[in-house]
Amino acid sequence: MSYRILIASVLLLLAGAASAGEYLLHAGRMVDVVQGKIVERVSIAVSGNRITHVTSGYATPAAGQQLIDLTDHTVMPGLMDMHVHLTTERSAQVRTEKFLMESADYAYRAEAFAERTLLAGFTTVREMGDQDRNLGASMRRAVDRGYIHGPRIFTVGKGLATTGGVADYSSGLRHEYMGEPGPVEGVVNGPLSARQAVRQRFKDGADAIKINVDGLGANRFGNEMGPQWMQDEIDAVVATAADYGMTVAAHVHSLEAIRRAVRGGVTSIEHGTYLDEATAREMKKRGIAFVPTMTALKWIDEPDAAGSHVSPYSDRIDQSMKVALEAGVWIVFGSDAGVFPNGTNAEEFVHMVGVGMSPMATIQSATIEAARMLRIQKQLGSIESGKLADIVAVAGDPLADIARMKSVGFIMKDGVLYKQGGKVVLPIGDR
Repeated sequence: MSYRILIASVLLLLAGAASAGEYLLHAGRMVDVVQGKIVERVSIAVSGNRITHVTSGYATPAAGQQLIDLTDHTVMPGLMDMHVHLTTERSAQVRTEKFLMESADYAYRAEAFAERTLLAGFTTVREMGDQDRNLGASMRRAVDRGYIHGPRIFTVGKGLATTGGVADYSSGLRHEYMGEPGPVEGVVNGPLSARQAVRQRFKDGADAIKINVDGLGANRFGNEMGPQWMQDEIDAVVATAADYGMTVAAHVHSLEAIRRAVRGGVTSIEHGTYLDEATAREMKKRGIAFVPTMTALKWIDEPDAAGSHVSPYSDRIDQSMKVALEAGVWIVFGSDAGVFPNGTNAEEFVHMVGVGMSPMATIQSATIEAARMLRIQKQLGSIESGKLADIVAVAGDPLADIARMKSVGFIMKDGVLYKQGGKVVLPIGDR
């Protein structure tokens, strides 16, 4: 999908990204995510929306270059969250909103969620399921054209469901309101309609496909641990998506659902709450990514008596992460923001480190590894000459204290400054 990134960059420049210019960043420490090491005293030159040079030592600014002093910061590529929901946030009203909110209402609210996410340092995200049809693609275009401030968006459009399953939004309604949603609406039954649903998502402008293979945490009718897709349906989605150059993400919690998704050859396992050792080894063998969404699985709608948000799946996702780490599974950062407040995505770093993942590996999972999963590593994911200028920085050393990732003080996306010295540089609403 790198052609979309290139088009977006040109459009952003033409749309009046006045903050883009000539910069020289003096980084006290830079995270080399390719080599997995810290490099001290580095100069990063940015021209327009590109990184032009990365050199050792503090270079003298050339004529016309604005010097940005980050000598007491750790500089790294723009962060990427591969599982967000910018079009909604979970609340007690989330189901009734469908009857009360217009498409425009969703869009205006989503703009605020997108801005929050960008100002938390996440310059690229994967939107994992529209609440209102094709809103993710519309938001992607709005960001690309400079209409709104937000992260670069890759979207799955409407997540795919089987009848009555997760993402069949007619479930639970009065019979006369249920209708008979089909592949156009993202509800499938059998391999043929699964193929049609993938092609419809491509037609709608989705970048990837999401299948909701079981219903843990979202099925109102019980049997939430049971898989909701047959193997031939998963196989049909994966094969059809491959023809269109699209990856496939699988929402799965229960072990049997994980196994079916892995057998089908999906690109990524999302959540994976009940992952076991044998399936983790198979994921490693097949090169299937694990997007753990630990923060969401440690969150519930209402706080307990002590004021904490504690999920019954909190301990289980910890165990699954340990299993994945032990097996050497490819782990990619994804928080499931939207289940919890958008803009607090970086809490995921703390949970990942908490189960034994190294701070460096977590940063890599949110930069170069996410770029590889999106197949855009030639354009983004690391600070290298020729790549797009997505750069963020935190004060101090996040490898010593990963919680520092929750306070990103410098943000540049596509060569445009959004935050410097902890303050917003391009005011929200300044178009």
